[in-house]
Amino acid sequence: MNVADLEIGEPDDAARCILGGVVTVGDVSLRIVEVEAYGGPADGPWPDPAAHSFRGPTPRNEVMFGPAGHLYVYLSYGMHFCMNVSCGPEGTAAAVLLRAGEVLAGHDVVESRRAGRSPRTNRVEAGWARGPGNLGRALGVALSDNGTDLFDASSAVTLELLERPLHEKAVASGPRVGVSRAADRPWRFWVPGSPAVSSYKRSPRAAAAGTSEA
Repeated sequence: MNVADLEIGEPDDAARCILGGVVTVGDVSLRIVEVEAYGGPADGPWPDPAAHSFRGPTPRNEVMFGPAGHLYVYLSYGMHFCMNVSCGPEGTAAAVLLRAGEVLAGHDVVESRRAGRSPRTNRVEAGWARGPGNLGRALGVALSDNGTDLFDASSAVTLELLERPLHEKAVASGPRVGVSRAADRPWRFWVPGSPAVSSYKRSPRAAAAGTSEA
């Protein structure tokens, strides 16, 4: 698969395409085992009140509006750099959040970046890139990487997709983690059995399960 495959279908289709792919920064490579899809503004094809792009384009979120295959980096809680892959045609907002990965290469580098962090994870390899903030830290990305073309082999950050998406029986899906709106939308996808996958946590600000807007 290539960047063109990300533009075919809905954002959740793009999320399934990215699941199992490999993202590389320098000596570090991660296999992506958990992702979340996000749409865009109310007047777009995939209205999504949980998306950064819901209120329209801004200097911060402009990468979400395409073209597909570019890296959208944002700072979460003032300390975590989170990574997303734009997946809509140019001018249409959609992106896939990279939520968790398994370290394939660069173990020593990742371990050094996790040193001094939570004792629950920094000694256990499976937790090194569990959760979007930890994944960004494991790869060493920064806001300066925002906008990177992930499918340009010369880029500092690259993404290699599987030749074909994982079989549907090898993928689990459910509500997204921690969003207060559209909390029941089943746009989180993960590889069952991977120890790197994060736990589901519903936002305390979300409506009761089964009652939130789609």
